[in-house]
Amino acid sequence: MLRLLTSLILFAGVSRAAAPTGPLDALGITVGLSGHGIGLSAPLQIALGLTLLSMLPAVMVCITPFLRISIVLHFLRQALGTQTAPSNQVLAGLALFLSILIVQPVFSEMYTHAWEPLEKGEINAAQAFDQGSAPLRTFLLRFARERDIQLFLEIGHEPAPRHSSDLTLKVLIPAYILSELKAGFQIGAVLFLPFLVIDIAVASVTLSIGMMQLPPAMVSAPFKILLFVLVDGWNLVIGSLMKTFLGS
Repeated sequence: MLRLLTSLILFAGVSRAAAPTGPLDALGITVGLSGHGIGLSAPLQIALGLTLLSMLPAVMVCITPFLRISIVLHFLRQALGTQTAPSNQVLAGLALFLSILIVQPVFSEMYTHAWEPLEKGEINAAQAFDQGSAPLRTFLLRFARERDIQLFLEIGHEPAPRHSSDLTLKVLIPAYILSELKAGFQIGAVLFLPFLVIDIAVASVTLSIGMMQLPPAMVSAPFKILLFVLVDGWNLVIGSLMKTFLGS
């Protein structure tokens, strides 16, 4: 997780320029000389870092497999009809650790190729951003649909790139989010089908024998849970879901 945090803070692009006194000192901003441009004082760097850390949950939700996994798990719970079991905290925790397992190689590569050279002074912040964003772009390209990428190219009025590596993150990230939403809903719909068959069968039986006062969902819930346990449903669902990422 430390590598994940440091890799994300990298994209702040904070300058390390010299900071002589000036009229902007009251705001924590100092103007450097000798072409260094504007540098940031330590308090403002800390504030900027905390701001970036506050964005970490949104980053984890949107540009990692967390989005697809959480959607599928909530569809599964809805199909089982268990309402609050497992709880939202359990589903979110499971989706988080599965996401870390998938993206850990990506963030390790970002840390190795961008943050470590930047700390050693071998590259500047701009070069670190380019080298650090390359593994992320590769990951997003694996799952972003061409149709969604084209949509955001048109929205942003950007020319079609000559190569996929020329796509910017401002196009890839929303395209990836749309693609993951579509994939999550597709998998969720497939999960619903066997449980829907059980609901229809139970509803038909209860109506045919005149059990009008007993809700069919109450009768079908134990059968759906029993079927899910007998086929080792959690292993099948999680295993198949992980293969959609690791096998791509």
